[in-house]
Amino acid sequence: MQRDALLDAARSLLSEGGTEALTFPALAERTGLARSSVYEYFRSRAAVVEELCAVDFPVWAAEVEDAMAAAADPEAKIEAYVRSQLALVGDRRHRAVVAISSGELEAGAREKIRAAHGGLVAMVVEALRALGHAEPRLSALLLQGVVDAAVRRIELGAAEDPGTIAEAAVAMALRGVRG
Repeated sequence: MQRDALLDAARSLLSEGGTEALTFPALAERTGLARSSVYEYFRSRAAVVEELCAVDFPVWAAEVEDAMAAAADPEAKIEAYVRSQLALVGDRRHRAVVAISSGELEAGAREKIRAAHGGLVAMVVEALRALGHAEPRLSALLLQGVVDAAVRRIELGAAEDPGTIAEAAVAMALRGVRG
């Protein structure tokens, strides 16, 4: 129960103020716990980060997987893969992990984030294979690069509307530079 409250407070702090805002005094204040109590649950900020990734990333992956499962054909699965990830950009859980990722992380936490993203990439390999890609894993990695670029564009508050960015990312994923 307290661990969940601490994680929720950490999401809010990261979403509102980035990694600088994630401090044990701030976590204690948000949850009403003594600062020493926060240390009973987490030994460091990196431990909070790792726990957030362990808890939140499987939820996002399940949302992407569900969207792809509901799609009728490989092309629709790829579109669902792109759109569902971009829809998560506004979610404060996503904003928290992005804030974390841009800050300092221990090697273990970075590796967990990389592995989780690798799981997302693996979801789309079969759809790309079904479309005839000779190197579906490579194509999946490149597709994820398009998604990541679109995510960054949305997060930066680019001049384009997030919907426009999503449409451009889907078009790039499905038709490449031919438009």
